[in-house]
Amino acid sequence: MLAPRSLRKASVPPSLLSDPSPGSLQPTRLAIQVRVHSTLPLSKTLNPRALRLRLVRFPISQVNAAGSSCSAYLASGCRVYKIEIAMEGEMLSKGKESLLIPINAEVITSSVVDRCPHRSEIQSVVLAEGEGDGCLILGTVDSYGHLIVSRLDTVADGPPIQYHLVIVVSEKEVGLGCVLVRCINLRLWYPSSFSFGHCMPQVNESGSMLAIAEGSQLSIWDLRVSNNGGCVHRISGPIGGIIYSVCSSPSGPIAVGGTDRTVTIYDPRRWSALSRWVGCSKYEITGLSFSSVDESFIYVQGVDYEITCGLWKGNERAFSFRGDSNWLGFSKCANTDVVAGWCESGSVFVADVRQDCLSVIGQFESWHQTENQK
Repeated sequence: MLAPRSLRKASVPPSLLSDPSPGSLQPTRLAIQVRVHSTLPLSKTLNPRALRLRLVRFPISQVNAAGSSCSAYLASGCRVYKIEIAMEGEMLSKGKESLLIPINAEVITSSVVDRCPHRSEIQSVVLAEGEGDGCLILGTVDSYGHLIVSRLDTVADGPPIQYHLVIVVSEKEVGLGCVLVRCINLRLWYPSSFSFGHCMPQVNESGSMLAIAEGSQLSIWDLRVSNNGGCVHRISGPIGGIIYSVCSSPSGPIAVGGTDRTVTIYDPRRWSALSRWVGCSKYEITGLSFSSVDESFIYVQGVDYEITCGLWKGNERAFSFRGDSNWLGFSKCANTDVVAGWCESGSVFVADVRQDCLSVIGQFESWHQTENQK
């Protein structure tokens, strides 16, 4: 069972960014990053054997020695901005229907990320961990479809070191620096979202399956197949509706959501619906993300200003929080359940979610009973 640890609200300094550019229907102009220090990996089920040796030390987002903080990267216009939000302490208050009430948080530092020389408005920003400590990969895409990928290295007592990957497109190949990879031209109809399949029984290679939302259909592509352009399966969504978001969990299931305000979970072994969470959002669903702590939970972002977390198997809402205006960005850390939303007003809401201690103890007791029966 997931339990929110805190919900914080921070305001972007007007001196840094006073008037954000208008957002699109699918806000992807926010990316957050935390440093996780944990005894146990978050992306996997907690191992009860480790609980026998030591107490569980839950991870916190460590960035500086003075305390904990979270870095938020915001894209507005042709530039990317960064703010660090203080995340010290555990303070939480709830209202009606498990609605979380935020507390004000301090912005420790704010700066302009001079990594993205775009000439048009940035539509999407994403972060990934690189090789080595303190290394991040920052990717941005503008309204013309231009992609810029930069490597951010933080060295002691010095500025970040910048590396740009120059992408050269030819008829059949794409060059990244001096490395050539095959480029597959996918014929898509109004694509709105995509996600790589993490664990699909059809393939052994990681990252070779791609799930794409095309209008009212979910299409599955195998990047190794040339027949039919690589499309291996199509699933029809709601009649007259549009799928706005798709995401996949590390164990395999794929979730989609859109105008029907329903989260549908598909089984990649048979491509049939495992579960449908009807009416989980008041308005169209434009963002989805499985929990990294417990994959039976999913985060749902509505087109208005609300983010909901709940059990997709039991169609049960766990908690939710709201912004003070429509979202400009929605993001969840890849390795932990820190969820953030950026509003048109300039406010950034950050929710820190952890696994309930009682559920951890229940896992240990269940494992202990099983061991004693052997």
